[in-house]
Amino acid sequence: QVRFVESGGGLVQPGGALRLSCVGSGFTFSGFSMSWYRQAPGKEREFVAFISSTGSMTTYDESVKGRFTISRDNGMNTAYLQMNSLKPEDTAVYYCNRPVEPGYWGQGTQVTVSS
Repeated sequence: QVRFVESGGGLVQPGGALRLSCVGSGFTFSGFSMSWYRQAPGKEREFVAFISSTGSMTTYDESVKGRFTISRDNGMNTAYLQMNSLKPEDTAVYYCNRPVEPGYWGQGTQVTVSS
C-alpha cells in the first residue's frame, strides 16, 4: 500500500523556519512526482508545492513562493519542505502525497505559527 509519514512540524514564531519531512513507502519513490498540501482549520485541503520525480522541476502556490522550498532525496524515499519567513496564515496540518495516483493520506504534521 502506498503510504506517507510526515514529520517536522511544531510551534514557531512569525518569521521563523521549519523543515518538514515526508517518507513514502509501498512504491518506487523515485518514479513519482510528489506534492505538499495543507489544511487549515475549517478550510479545504490546498496545494502548496510540487516536485518532479527527479527533482528537476518545482512549482509553488503563490502564497508560499519565495519562502518555501521543496526538495527530495530519492535514496531516502523522502521529500522535504523547507519553510522560511513563516506567517500566522501558514498555520495548518501539512500533508504529502503523489499528485498522480495518490496513495492513502497520512496523519500529517501540525504547523502552528504564533507569537
